[in-house]
Amino acid sequence: MQKTKEKPKHIDTLHFEHEVWNKRMEFYKIELEFFTKRLEEVVQRYTDKEVLKGIEHFQNQFIIQRDVIDRFLHDVNELEQGLIDEVKRNPVAVDHRLLKDHPEERDRYKTFIKLYDELKHEFLDFLRKWM
Repeated sequence: MQKTKEKPKHIDTLHFEHEVWNKRMEFYKIELEFFTKRLEEVVQRYTDKEVLKGIEHFQNQFIIQRDVIDRFLHDVNELEQGLIDEVKRNPVAVDHRLLKDHPEERDRYKTFIKLYDELKHEFLDFLRKWM
């Protein structure tokens, strides 16, 4: 799949996108806490090997997702710091200049959303089966 070349963006567009990403990722972190608590309820009810295997799978996946979120948020914060540094270096007409876009992070974000939603549906199916 060939990617199209990204056009430069205005700083306010980039900043807004960073804010959206930050807020959505923070929501996912909260949702993962909620899912973890629900998983603890399943742990207390069942000792069946099939259930325990599913519990372990979701525990591991939730840990992985938290790590992915934290790394992504760190990278977005670095992008945001780059915007701040650009404004400090050259504050004249910064709202009219175009800055380098970040298509790799956008792709990471979209991929995360897709995979997270798949995991969420898988987890909800697991809960429907065992709760």
